[in-house]
Amino acid sequence: MKAVILAGGLGTRLQPYTTFLPKPMLPLGEKPILEHLIGWSKKNGVKSIVLCVSYLRKTIEDYFEDGKKFGVNIEYAVSNRPLATAGQLKTAESFIDDTFVCMYGDSIYGFKLSNMIKQHKRKNSFVTMSLHEYKTNLPYGVIETTKTNKVIKWSEKPEIKVNINMGCYVMEPDIMSLIPKNKPYGMDGVINKAMNKKKLVSSFIGKNGFIDIGNKESYEKANNEFIQKLGKI
Repeated sequence: MKAVILAGGLGTRLQPYTTFLPKPMLPLGEKPILEHLIGWSKKNGVKSIVLCVSYLRKTIEDYFEDGKKFGVNIEYAVSNRPLATAGQLKTAESFIDDTFVCMYGDSIYGFKLSNMIKQHKRKNSFVTMSLHEYKTNLPYGVIETTKTNKVIKWSEKPEIKVNINMGCYVMEPDIMSLIPKNKPYGMDGVINKAMNKKKLVSSFIGKNGFIDIGNKESYEKANNEFIQKLGKI
């Protein structure tokens, strides 16, 4: 099985860190984000990697080369411009001929990918999405009313729970037929297309380890946590 890692975004929300480094190469502790992802894939039995690269791609290619020194095999799918998540995945089409894993190159995962793969195959899913339970408190009092505008409940700053997309998928190769070529296209559009075609889209709740490196604040927080872990070894 192969893992396709989407590593071609511009990382504009992480400027100035991404002026000279692509986002997946930003360090977390002693290793770049992308090396953590490759190590996680290998740990879960996926040792064949396709890196979808674009922005500052030579930095990635020079660091990882063919992957041998990391105990994996690495191939490169190249685009000359940003194509969003699914558009970037489309560039790896020629490398894919069987069930594969797709993940965003700006997150860190700690759940058991091998269990997610087993579930995907057991259910004969077209796509399996990794989800994470996210909790937050609304900063307002929430008022419930009837159709006649009678107030029946007041909840002050209630906690809400939702399942959010972690950006790691197990997919069947036919997903590529739903993605337009050489066009920026989001993963949400592809998943909605699949569901509209009555394809089975399943979910896998990952309970452990999810870090999204979305902006400067989240990156700095994650990097500090990894540095602190190094100090405890």
